[in-house]
Amino acid sequence: MRPAWRAWQRRDGTGAVRPERHTLAEREQAKAEELTALGFGRVSRTTVQRMRLAYRKQGLWGLLDHRTTRASSPTGRADERVVAAVREALRRRRGRSKGTINGLFPLINQILEDRHSPGTVPAPSQATLYRLVTALARPGELPTGPVRQVPASVDGRAFTPATALRPGEQVQVDTTRLDVLALFDDGRLARPELTIAVDVATRAVLAAVLCPSATKAVDAALLLAEMAVPHPARPTWPDILRIDHAPALPHQRLAALGERLAGAAARPVALPETIVVDRGKVFVSAAFTAACEHLGISVQPAPPRAPTAKGIVERTFGTINHLFCQHLPGYTGSDVTRRGPDTDKDACYSVPQLQDLLDEWLVHYHHRPHEGLRHPLMPRKALTPNQMWAALVAVAGHVPVPLTGRDYLELLPVRWQAITPAGITIHHRTYDHDLLAPYRGPASPVAGRGGKWEIHYNPHDVRQIWVRLPDGELTEIPWIHRDHVHQPFNDHTWQHIRTHAQHSNHDDTQQHEADLADALDQLMRRVHSGHATTAEQALLARATTTPVPASVSHRTRLDRSRGRESRRVWSASWPGLSAPAAV
Repeated sequence: MRPAWRAWQRRDGTGAVRPERHTLAEREQAKAEELTALGFGRVSRTTVQRMRLAYRKQGLWGLLDHRTTRASSPTGRADERVVAAVREALRRRRGRSKGTINGLFPLINQILEDRHSPGTVPAPSQATLYRLVTALARPGELPTGPVRQVPASVDGRAFTPATALRPGEQVQVDTTRLDVLALFDDGRLARPELTIAVDVATRAVLAAVLCPSATKAVDAALLLAEMAVPHPARPTWPDILRIDHAPALPHQRLAALGERLAGAAARPVALPETIVVDRGKVFVSAAFTAACEHLGISVQPAPPRAPTAKGIVERTFGTINHLFCQHLPGYTGSDVTRRGPDTDKDACYSVPQLQDLLDEWLVHYHHRPHEGLRHPLMPRKALTPNQMWAALVAVAGHVPVPLTGRDYLELLPVRWQAITPAGITIHHRTYDHDLLAPYRGPASPVAGRGGKWEIHYNPHDVRQIWVRLPDGELTEIPWIHRDHVHQPFNDHTWQHIRTHAQHSNHDDTQQHEADLADALDQLMRRVHSGHATTAEQALLARATTTPVPASVSHRTRLDRSRGRESRRVWSASWPGLSAPAAV
């Protein structure tokens, strides 16, 4: 009766165990019984005691089941000396042709004997070595198929995704061959080259240009201006592809900022702040870097042997291949194993036709939800590039960039030449005009150039150049035989004429240049009339078909009424882009 009476005294009015009347062991036992009654299984007093001590030492972290947080090792309980030998064997094989896993076993055993005396480390079984090599090797090191090699310099460097918080903050640019056969002007079937610029913040394709031949530095430079200029909508496009009818874009507010947006396509527009490029010669050329400097764009070269530095633009190429290219006739597939036997027979589109189809498809692409675009307030909903652009523009704002003909000329490649009494000579072509008369003797005011003058030229049309005179303006200087050759030609065609044309007198340079101009005109006439050879047709096709028709007319007019020469910009034509607004 006495123990029962004392137990009753230790309880309060609610029947709960009171700490001041019960020992610690009794309270632990009561808590264990309570947890068991609540359905936590059979909880013993020892378990409650262990958890109480862990809570006193580590807090809430001590109450967790650390078996769920324990990091598992990919090598298990293997001997660390064997693991180190496998790592060393894999390191020695990097950069060499891949062999079999079996071929690594002698090297691993040799490393173990060199680091430790023979017989010190027990020889692991073949199954253990297979498991260790599979667990420690990188994806490109196993002989399981044609896997892209992972560069050795990324060892220990975690992948960091590119982030941007406003449109144009970071734009990734790259070039690749399109997986579609196109019909070139010379009758050949080949894959054109595609250059795109992808905005990281919105995943919008700001510019996409197809080029039948290798992309030149001037093409990449002119691509910069296309990003900042609204893309015109074709008359045959449905209204939903126009910015006026796009529900996700604030077209009324944007139209108030720039008149060119009134009839534009429903695609984002942004002037890049930073451009991420690889180390190809096109993107590290002086013409491209000078164009970026003129537009105030920073160039960020990707680290060498780091394919993930431009992962967004690389993935966009895959999207274009899967959603656009494979639905076109002449699709070649991503490799030869996917190419059909009748691919050459199906190809029917020319490069300009593919460009038109790509432009229309890109407008549809910007209305498609992208899994990488999430709003912080709606993390479960994937946004379209247009929706993300509208959301970020509302915060960051949009500043229209009215590019004029002068801006396009500034993007052209630059070279430095002297102004001689005969004019300016480039590759046996003489450029001259009366405007050069005051500058034939004096040297250029630019220090460090040896008296030479700044010359801008269009590699796709060398019939004229532009010289920067002391007033700072770019003035067009024509080729003295421009009126004799009425079609554009590039320097490759000119070099072909110099090599194959027959001339009577090489000592007379003026007559020699006139003969070259006459031979060039005859070549173009033969091609136009259909009497040219296949090689001549291919030559002119490469000369006249340009990825971006960058023909900028910057003409000089003589103002006779005022008795002086005035240089005026008459027109700046950029086919494929809307006309720049006047400044």
